[in-house]
Amino acid sequence: MPQIQWSDIDTVLLDMDGTLLDLHYDNQFWLQHLPQRYAELHGVSRAMAEMELQPLFEGNAGTLNWYCMDFWSRELKLPVCELSRELAHLIALRPDADTFLAAIRKVGKRVILITNAHRDSLSLKLERVELAPYFERLISSHDYGYPKESPQFWDALQADIGFEPARSLFIDDTLAILRSAQRFGVRHLLAVRQPDSKAAPRDTQEFAAVEDYRELLAGIE
Repeated sequence: MPQIQWSDIDTVLLDMDGTLLDLHYDNQFWLQHLPQRYAELHGVSRAMAEMELQPLFEGNAGTLNWYCMDFWSRELKLPVCELSRELAHLIALRPDADTFLAAIRKVGKRVILITNAHRDSLSLKLERVELAPYFERLISSHDYGYPKESPQFWDALQADIGFEPARSLFIDDTLAILRSAQRFGVRHLLAVRQPDSKAAPRDTQEFAAVEDYRELLAGIE
């Protein structure tokens, strides 16, 4: 676990899925539940459903469409937002994420959520987990028209909130997004070691990683 020099940080930018929330919900929905419901509602086998979905998933990964419930509803001819509610009981906060959020707010850090999640998905998760009070802003990349993987997202974020990249901490579970932030100049970057509590820890490569949110708070006053 890295030692954060909190005196060097004014703004904390936080991802949601896999960073503050357990990624188990999203993995179960997109990799298990959606293919099953696609098979049922279109009258095909589960194997055929996966064969039809796989090229669509691969072709849109990393784009704004990948995160867009409206896109997938049209593409798959399914009520994806409604189907996502069928597993809503799996939406859960990562251990001590709320303790971390409360502590950084208490010492006056600027705390902003930046997520690729579609607004409908964000709303569903905020119904299940009380995150909103900890944040100055809740920003979806759909507001800007670019995913966080894109440099245009960071330009739009800078124009919107006026943060100082060199004095900002960004935590995300996706390495491509962390690299995009790094290219923009965000100085303090952390990955997440185990975004999905039911899956194995990940290799976060060149990035130090969060394992325990309480340990990040050492030295904060």
